[in-house]
Amino acid sequence: MDPSQPPVENYANPKTCFFHVLFKASSLAFYILSALFFDSFVIIFVVTVLLAALDFWVVKNVSGRILVGLRWWNETDDMGESVWKFECLDQESLARINKKDSWLFWWTLYLTAVAWFVLGIFSLIRFQADYLLVIGVCLSLSVANIVGFTKCRKDAKKQIQQFASQTIASQFTSTLQSAFSVV
Repeated sequence: MDPSQPPVENYANPKTCFFHVLFKASSLAFYILSALFFDSFVIIFVVTVLLAALDFWVVKNVSGRILVGLRWWNETDDMGESVWKFECLDQESLARINKKDSWLFWWTLYLTAVAWFVLGIFSLIRFQADYLLVIGVCLSLSVANIVGFTKCRKDAKKQIQQFASQTIASQFTSTLQSAFSVV
């Protein structure tokens, strides 16, 4: 190994990355290949939506937390309004998130939605309206994760900025206090 070369960063969580990709690929692969093996729309619909729902749950509750340190959910408050809840790791832990893990998470999140959208266009072109229902469910689950994690990332950045400004303000205040207490 040449010491002048920078070390190659590997995946910090290869098993989580594998299952993150596996669940996304399984729903897409089953939908694409199912026409070769099944004539029943009901079987294709149920299995594809089940695999997409499993992917949604794994991304939202497992791989999102491990790979990018984010988790989101939506609650209904007492007034009946929808309230987004976000959870993220502390600033030090977020700084240690593996770049390859994060890259894989975000790219597969977006590419899956694009793949479902393209499959939807093909279903429209082939006049298969019933398959648009399958794609619509799977695409909405993918988009829900994109929206949730994007909002969560923005909220995490806002929290980090607030923490940094509070830290700077308290440091400035303590410096001023110590300067005037010496005099």
